[in-house]
Amino acid sequence: MTTTAPPAAAPAAAGPPGDLPTAVLRSSPADFVVEELPAYAPSGRGEHVFVTFRKTGRTTPDAVRAIALALGADPGSAGFAGMKDRHAITTQTASVQLPLARDPAPLLEQAELPGIEILSVARHDHKLKPGHLLGNRFRITLRGIAPAALALAERRLADIGRAGVPNAFGPQRFGRNGDNPERALAWIAGRERGPRDRREQRLLFSALQSLWFNEVLARREADGTWSTVLPGDLAKKRDTGGLFLVPLEGPEVADAESRAAALSISATGPMFGRKMRWPEGAPGALEREVLIAAIGDPRRLDAFAHAGEGTRRPLRLEVDGLAVSPAGEAASAGAPEPAGDPGAGQGIVVSFVLPKGGYATTVLGRVFRLVDASAPQPSVGRPGAAGAPPPEEEDAVEEGQPSAEP
Repeated sequence: MTTTAPPAAAPAAAGPPGDLPTAVLRSSPADFVVEELPAYAPSGRGEHVFVTFRKTGRTTPDAVRAIALALGADPGSAGFAGMKDRHAITTQTASVQLPLARDPAPLLEQAELPGIEILSVARHDHKLKPGHLLGNRFRITLRGIAPAALALAERRLADIGRAGVPNAFGPQRFGRNGDNPERALAWIAGRERGPRDRREQRLLFSALQSLWFNEVLARREADGTWSTVLPGDLAKKRDTGGLFLVPLEGPEVADAESRAAALSISATGPMFGRKMRWPEGAPGALEREVLIAAIGDPRRLDAFAHAGEGTRRPLRLEVDGLAVSPAGEAASAGAPEPAGDPGAGQGIVVSFVLPKGGYATTVLGRVFRLVDASAPQPSVGRPGAAGAPPPEEEDAVEEGQPSAEP
């Protein structure tokens, strides 16, 4: 069997221009606002309490654990749909199992929950699970932008609002040091023993799946096919999420191409695993080439189904409701001055909605070289860039993929 060790962080898709203007994000938590869009409303009955809360300066697992303990419940019974960034103001929902005889409202009113504001409480029949959300609404303030770069940046953002971006995984998918894919590959190849903890196994495997997805996406972007469909592609319907096979020939191919141009469908890429559905034709050949180059026999993944069974992910990330407005005058601590124009940096507020699994930095990284004021290292760079810090960001939960449950 042949194996190829991946780089320390996943390759980004090929696309954004090389000379991007600098923009600073997360100068303060208020500059990165995220609102989770739930997939359904709680029923009002059942042994699980859905708590919608707004947090600042806390990770999602930490906040959910604090809420569970305030209710006198086992944190292990709690659930949430997606991870949200610590260096932000984020709104999301958690579920906590609580007997019907206990009223959660007074318990939460009496609790001291620094950095957490309880917004609503309602009962539901079952636990909230990873991926139980429609998407996330973002309101992100970018600062320190050179005035001369604003007009072009706003035009590029408008283009993204119309056409979407390559749906690359960001660096936060690959671990704090960016080495999770390398560790996972050593485990799968039998060079090292894998972790005993099942949660860690799932996290490592998902990082490797994400690395391979980014590689396929980069290849599709390089040949200009990331935003269209090819004969043999497995395409995803934007309205229902259903998958269908684009025929290898016939009039249905042209019809699928037209639907892709209208953004009603998108080609999908691989999250490799035993149960993943394979495309046919050239897309299938490309995906097999990537996987075989990495591990030799694709059937080797069958033994790791417990860590990830496999699924499909759209190659294109649609960006809904994108709007740009001027930012306030708040200072951006630690922000670099724009090159060639010291002290003249300006700010903008970019608002948009992404489906679950989409990264805000994937969108903004197509227009700016992002500098994260909250990170110990100075630059986020493009999604997947080597050396980029791995912030815990917006929605790290992918449908069918693991979540760090409390």
